[in-house]
Amino acid sequence: MTKTALLLVLLATLAACNTVAGVGQDITGAAHKVGNMVGG
Repeated sequence: MTKTALLLVLLATLAACNTVAGVGQDITGAAHKVGNMVGG
């Protein structure tokens, strides 16, 4: 379940971003959000 949620967030992040630098920032932000959701 957690891996599926992470994959969906990652795909949404990549779809919403246009630059390589932006992708890196978005992935970092998404990782923090997912970590907070699972209590990490």
